Amino acid sequence: MGYKRAGCTIVAANDIDPEMAWHYRTNLAPPSYYLCPIGDLLKKDLPRELYELDILDGSPPCSTFSMAGSREKSWGKKKHFREGQAEQVLSDLFFDYLNLVERLKPRVAIAENVKGMILGNAKGYTKMVMARFREIGYRVQLFLLNAADCGVPQRRERVFFCALRDDLPGSELKLKPQHRWISAAEACNDLCCDESGLGMIQQTERLWEATKPGELLAEGSVRVTGKRSRFTETKLDGRTVSATLTSGYSGFYHWSECRRLTFREWKRLGSFPDDYHAKTDKIGKYMIGMSVPPKMTEAVARAVIDQWLLPAR
Repeated sequence: MGYKRAGCTIVAANDIDPEMAWHYRTNLAPPSYYLCPIGDLLKKDLPRELYELDILDGSPPCSTFSMAGSREKSWGKKKHFREGQAEQVLSDLFFDYLNLVERLKPRVAIAENVKGMILGNAKGYTKMVMARFREIGYRVQLFLLNAADCGVPQRRERVFFCALRDDLPGSELKLKPQHRWISAAEACNDLCCDESGLGMIQQTERLWEATKPGELLAEGSVRVTGKRSRFTETKLDGRTVSATLTSGYSGFYHWSECRRLTFREWKRLGSFPDDYHAKTDKIGKYMIGMSVPPKMTEAVARAVIDQWLLPAR
């Protein structure tokens, strides 16, 4: 979605998850879609246009490097990323992507992952990724960006690897977006809550009222009951950008009304277009919680196009 916003033509896409395939095809309709593990693309006969790409973007599943949970214990182990997928070693997928870069030789390769990749023990893994980029003939730079600086009404930090093929001219990429921060209330101020079934039980209303904007409901729980609970639920602060939306779609409450956010509000806070289609609101919220916000991708894509691709034409 972000590349489309930046003026790019999407020629193909790949994912292992049938649900994601349905949503990508429905909303972006790429000419080719490969529903398979990325490693399979290393052996398939691929059309000529895939060997003439300006940009090959890859975002390997990031749960392996997330700071939530015991991430190191999952490194090198097979697991199901979500229902319907084959068993994979998630920490290997980044190198499968790099092997595909080596095969297709795009002018630019871009990969995204969580901030956890540059923290703690994961820094050694990141150094190996950087070394592999250089080994296959790319000059690579690493950036830590906040989606709020890209015009997304959400605080969301992500790491981007941006790599230019060695045979192409180009100076160091300058990537420091400085968009003004857009508050959650500003992003959603023209939306009305028209969804049914949003009523809250009395206990939740009491906790919500006792929770200050921007706090976990756990703080309101202490004030009301003297006990700390509801650790995964947040009352957003409409006066500033939203907290990071996660795939736990049920844990985010509106700032001025005692209710969970609607899917329309999730789309606004994630910078997805209002007409983005999802099979269900539940799946749509999950996807937004797992996604790189389109405006964030757009900011990266525009910098790469303006500074690397257009000057080389």
